[in-house]
Amino acid sequence: MDSSRKQPTIQDVARHANVSAATVSRVLSTPDRVSEATRARVTSAVTETGYTINQAARSLRLQRARTILTAMPGIGNPYYSTVLEAVVTTAATRGYGVLVTGRLGDDPARWLSDYFLSNRADGLLLFDGFLDTRKLHAISADGSAMPLVAAYDELPDPQINSVITDNLQAAERAVQHLFDLGHRKIGHISGPSRNTFPNERLVGFRKAMFERRLPVREDWIFPGNYAMQSGEAAAAHFAALPERPTAIFAANDEMAIGLISSFRRHGIECPRDISVMGFDDITIAHNYFPALTTMRQPREEIGRIATETLVNILEGNHESREPVRVVLQSELIVRESTTSPARA
Repeated sequence: MDSSRKQPTIQDVARHANVSAATVSRVLSTPDRVSEATRARVTSAVTETGYTINQAARSLRLQRARTILTAMPGIGNPYYSTVLEAVVTTAATRGYGVLVTGRLGDDPARWLSDYFLSNRADGLLLFDGFLDTRKLHAISADGSAMPLVAAYDELPDPQINSVITDNLQAAERAVQHLFDLGHRKIGHISGPSRNTFPNERLVGFRKAMFERRLPVREDWIFPGNYAMQSGEAAAAHFAALPERPTAIFAANDEMAIGLISSFRRHGIECPRDISVMGFDDITIAHNYFPALTTMRQPREEIGRIATETLVNILEGNHESREPVRVVLQSELIVRESTTSPARA
């Protein structure tokens, strides 16, 4: 090959083999996960483009699997599906494959050691906030910190690299939106607290209510777990109260949708009788009836930036000794589920 010619990329191989870049990445990193026919086509393509020799030599020299392990609490959750798509696409463009696992259990260090000590994975993208990351700092073979980037609601561990959104401030803006509409009686369906730290969206809700001198009634705060069933249970709770709030801020869209749906069974209509807003802006939020007002998390950016950050660390492109900390902004999306409170 002419030395002046540009080195082939994984996209060149993908086009040559008529497959996706993610498929090429899987063939190079975890070939047992790909069919024999696809593996043969990709192998032929990388040989003809010259990509195999360069990348294979590089992987052998660095003793890497060129694979990222991704831990998510709920792969079927529509929020995480968008994040995962961005992770896989971004990793493939950098020549890495992606392994996906669910919740890691009570002893994640022991479970993960099989991946990292046997060179099956090079680093970890962590989206499960229930995992105590302090157990992961010395999991690598030489006792050094494991390459790790976390992206979830609360980050009590200051030693880890993180890509998060402004959960506390976004919750404050959610309350501000309801306040601007004229609501003074506002309830909340909270998410779970993790690793003994209070849920940041709940903290933001309380802070915003306090600063606006609005009453925070404990019977107007319902503890949820981010599942739609929590919203359904919250509807039954609020419907049974002798006095209800005029608006409810739910800590995620799934609980907000479960709340609105179950309210109808109690003869309570949104937004006629009560305004409801969520958090995340999952795909169904704008197609639901009424279309859901929500705080939009930049899910694609979270997946892309978290992956790029981890790959940069793996490839020695992050020279600072301080952990990476990226905080992304959520956006208020106003739709049909919130309006001014009805006059008594």
